[in-house]
Amino acid sequence: MDAPTTTSADNGTSGGSGGGGWFKPRKQPEAPPGGEQEAPEGSRLAALRPVGRPGTGGSPSPAPDDSARPAVTEPVPEQERIPAPSTPEPSAGPLTPAPLPPLPLAPAAPLPAPFAPVPPATEAPKPPPFAPRPQASVPPASVPPASDTPAPAPEPAPPAAPARPRLEPVPVATTSEPRREASSDAVLIRRTMAVVGPVADKTTSYFYALLFVRHPELRSLFPAAMDTQRDRLLKALLTAAKHIDNTEVLVAYLQNLGRGHRKYGTRPEHYPAVGECLIGSLSRYAAEIWNPETEAAWVRAYTTMSQVMIDAAAVDELRAPAWWYGEVVSHDLRTPDIAVLTVRPDQPYPFLAGQYTSLETPWWPRIWRHYSFASAPRSDGLLSFHVKAVPAGWVSNALVHRARPGDIVRLGPPAGTMTVDHTTNSGLLCLGGGTGIAPIKALVEDVAEHGDRRRVEVFYGARTDVDLYDIDTMLRLQQNHPWLAVRAVIDAQAHLQLPDAVREYGPWYEYDAYLSGPPGMIRSGVEALRRAGFPADRIRHDSVEELVVTGN
Repeated sequence: MDAPTTTSADNGTSGGSGGGGWFKPRKQPEAPPGGEQEAPEGSRLAALRPVGRPGTGGSPSPAPDDSARPAVTEPVPEQERIPAPSTPEPSAGPLTPAPLPPLPLAPAAPLPAPFAPVPPATEAPKPPPFAPRPQASVPPASVPPASDTPAPAPEPAPPAAPARPRLEPVPVATTSEPRREASSDAVLIRRTMAVVGPVADKTTSYFYALLFVRHPELRSLFPAAMDTQRDRLLKALLTAAKHIDNTEVLVAYLQNLGRGHRKYGTRPEHYPAVGECLIGSLSRYAAEIWNPETEAAWVRAYTTMSQVMIDAAAVDELRAPAWWYGEVVSHDLRTPDIAVLTVRPDQPYPFLAGQYTSLETPWWPRIWRHYSFASAPRSDGLLSFHVKAVPAGWVSNALVHRARPGDIVRLGPPAGTMTVDHTTNSGLLCLGGGTGIAPIKALVEDVAEHGDRRRVEVFYGARTDVDLYDIDTMLRLQQNHPWLAVRAVIDAQAHLQLPDAVREYGPWYEYDAYLSGPPGMIRSGVEALRRAGFPADRIRHDSVEELVVTGN
């Protein structure tokens, strides 16, 4: 669920003559605070000292009171500004754990693999488990100018088609597969998460209070309303804890986070501050099991994970901007709460069919929400998105009910691995629920453009027939491509949910499954396909965090 932050500089007006906002500008807008696109200074981390632990010649830092947490902003009329929350006041109480000597965050020598058992001396040496894999080469793109009136630039050459990575499905554990023995660090980290789980809200609130008291300069990087941000931190921690011994999944997840953090203005020197406050908060709320070994495990884990994110951001900086500006060129309201938006980016935007991006509107600065591309890459460079306005969804409601042609939004980098592997000829079993049909449509177009005649079976799920807002487009594609079959599944009429309907067809032995839609639909879809005998390594989706949070 989206959360509000602040309105635009002109109190929510659109293109007023004296407002100074960036809604409907006819020129490039200024970047919001904390989002300047500058080259990071340095690529290695500084020393990590948990909050509350005295350093050499220093005294313990003040710790904020448990109740200190950023204020949650309630919705207000469009013309009112939402005041920024006040910085939490620290209290004098020290943290519970006993003082420990500072632990280095970036030692001179490379760290050993913290998440995998050390191989026996007789085995051949193995590479570090978190060595980032080579990334596909993408032509560099210039950074949007910060001035109000950008200087004319020569027409950019069209970018080379990005390399299409092989699919990297999220593995699902089964009872028939032998379970690997967890590393000692993984055991300690998961034990910590089990203890702080029941008090997760207090833990994350205390973390942000520590961060903003000790590093107030970082407050501008975060939205004014912190409820959604607290949930995201918990999801990230749960994801890391769950996959801490699964190098392939965790590295891909962390690299994606590192690239995405660029649009917030995150720099390498910010990571040690976050690590100190994170360990300070965990040590407080997991005091019953916290000890030097647990703290050392978290320092090693955070050191390695943050370095993966920093390195991924540094590589991405050489080939792409931190964000793109995009102008809304069309706005088609398909239903009272669903709109199809077409956006023209200010410079070439390379992506793959099936991927998604994050959007920020001028009405809610520093609030980003993910939306899938609703088409394969187009020759005219336009991007399309299907957006459903959800209750209390500030970004989605703004895009559906306020955005108009001429408005400017910001786009983050493309992400996601739910793409077609064109090196195989397996069929595609696609499940799209609601606006989840958008990336499914993009996948169909991608198969058609490659001239593949592989079978594609699309199940389009909706609660009512009115919610099948894009069924005409899908049926036209079916008429043009004999290898495509489209079936609509309406819950209110069939009294059957989408995943259950899929099991009535098949068999699906030679198919790869693609799921897109609400998290609940994806969870039930994965479960239904697994019960039907569908191999886990042939199920594709981009909802790792949601599945981890629900324990799936």
